[in-house]
Amino acid sequence: MKIPNAIAEHIKSYSDRLKHHFKLRRMYENCYPSTIKTALRKQEDGSYFVLTGDIPAMWLRDSTAEVEIYLKAAEHDEEVGNIIKGVINRQLDCILKDPYANAFNESDNGLHGMSDIPEPSRWVWERKYEIDSLCYPLRLVYKYVSVTKDRSVIDKKFEAAVKSIINVWRTEQYHTERSEYYFIRHNAPTSDTLPHNGKGDPMAYTGMTWSGFRPSDDACKYGYLVPSNMFACVVMGYAAKLLDGEIKSECLALAEEIRNGIEKYAVTEHRKYGRIYACETDGMGNYSLFDDANIPSLLSIPYIGYLPTDNELYKNTRRFVLSEDNPYYYSGKYGSGIGSPHTPAGYIWHMSLCMQALTSRDTDEIKSIIRMLESTDAGTGHMHEGFDKDDPSRFTRPWFCWADSLFAETVEFAVDCGAI
Repeated sequence: MKIPNAIAEHIKSYSDRLKHHFKLRRMYENCYPSTIKTALRKQEDGSYFVLTGDIPAMWLRDSTAEVEIYLKAAEHDEEVGNIIKGVINRQLDCILKDPYANAFNESDNGLHGMSDIPEPSRWVWERKYEIDSLCYPLRLVYKYVSVTKDRSVIDKKFEAAVKSIINVWRTEQYHTERSEYYFIRHNAPTSDTLPHNGKGDPMAYTGMTWSGFRPSDDACKYGYLVPSNMFACVVMGYAAKLLDGEIKSECLALAEEIRNGIEKYAVTEHRKYGRIYACETDGMGNYSLFDDANIPSLLSIPYIGYLPTDNELYKNTRRFVLSEDNPYYYSGKYGSGIGSPHTPAGYIWHMSLCMQALTSRDTDEIKSIIRMLESTDAGTGHMHEGFDKDDPSRFTRPWFCWADSLFAETVEFAVDCGAI
């Protein structure tokens, strides 16, 4: 797709400020337009299908994260605004087709990532239920309206999608008792399927809402995934600001229940770091203490808008997740950062490094992360999923637009805060 003039002008405005950083400038110029150039497909109805990169499907999560960086250009440019509005329309259609699905096909072609039970519809690539898949589109709508002042997207389709999301999250507050959702994948790693005939382990009511899978598409151990519940709480607040009447009240009530559940059931005392958030819990006293590179994460709490960076509970949690007490934090020859059980041990994720910078207020830390990102692209000029901490030429996913977009956002953040 041809790069709109407003996007080209935006890139130039930051490239000019990077003129003394040749490689970083080249990487920024590669990564910022990556989604526009390689992943957007305009449909006959004017909507946009967004590839995640090297997988022929559209994830609700990824598609939001890929295009959010274009909102600055959309503020004063109708062409860019229409692209984002087209992505929003496609996302809302997907939610109304199946609010439990995480990834969708470009048409009803029946393509599926794997052979799963139950078999998803022909529109669905994969039906791993993840809370954040419903959070991201709501955030995109809220940010789009906030930036452009265009409320045309707040229509009956949007209201129907919000009602569908509320219904799912209400049902999944009582997953064990009320939910009909289950997911089974045979002949696959345990991280790709749910135990107990696809229903997951039993849960107690907390006010939080259950998630089958993490943003990594790996199965949750305990179904109350805390960062995703935080995100759900935030976007219910966004929806309440966009809507009126009974549905607004429903959004606010659900947000309050989820927040109360998080603060009552997801905080634990760590012997070294004090009070911190667990990543997962079951409401019955069991916790998983870790953080994953995918977003939402515990590291991303300020980024998703749940708490500010100076909150003591967040600061304690941040110290934990950026330490070797987090089982997915790795240190090596080329840097230190958070990885994921989704990729090999010792692989640091570019997205987690970006998130570390975006949630930092320490310019020295931000500078260090920028250098780490710059030196681990394996000479490609693009970001990847995970890279070997001791050999960046070993990496996963050569075409991963979400990572490219987040890198471009991080570079702009570093420039704006004076770290570059």
